[in-house]
Amino acid sequence: MSTDAILFWILAFMTVSSALTVVLITNPIYCALSLALTMVGVSALFVTLNAYFLAGVQMIVYAGAVLVLFVMVLMLFDLKHELQAFTRGKMTGALKLASIGLLAGLIAGAILMSNGILLTKSEAFTSPDMASDTTKQLGHLIFSQYLFGFEALGVLLMVVAVGAVALSRSKGGTHAKS
Repeated sequence: MSTDAILFWILAFMTVSSALTVVLITNPIYCALSLALTMVGVSALFVTLNAYFLAGVQMIVYAGAVLVLFVMVLMLFDLKHELQAFTRGKMTGALKLASIGLLAGLIAGAILMSNGILLTKSEAFTSPDMASDTTKQLGHLIFSQYLFGFEALGVLLMVVAVGAVALSRSKGGTHAKS
C-alpha cells in the first residue's frame, strides 16, 4: 500500500468518525468542534487530491464562516431547555430511520460509481485540461465584474455577526446581564 493510500485512509477515518460525533454527541459546543474537525478533514482530503483551491474554499467558507455563524446561533438559544425539544417520539424515530436509509443509499451509490458499475461510456470521467488557469479567471471575475456583490456579501456577513452578538446581549437574551 502506498503512502498516499495510507494518508487517505487515515484522513477518511478521521473525517467519518468526527462526522459521526457531530450526529451522536448531544452537547452543541462539542458538536460544533466536531463539525470543525470534519471540515478540516474534508479540506485535507482535497489537498491529497491536489485540489488546493477547493481545500482553501472549504477552510475559509465552511470551517471559517459557516462554523462561526453556527456558534453565534448557539449563543442565541437557552441550551438548558433545548434538550426537551428533541423528545423520543414516533415521528422523530421515523425521521431517523429515513435518514439512515438515505445515507446508506448514498454510500452504496458512491461505492458502485467508484467501481464503475453505475457509469456508462458517455459518463466516463475525463481528465480536466490542466493548462487552463480557472482560479485566476475566477479571481478576475470576482474582483472586476462581481465586485459589488462580493463586497455586499462581506458587509452582510458582518451585519449578521454584529446582530447576533447584539441580540444575545439584549434584554431577555440568553447572555443578558442581570
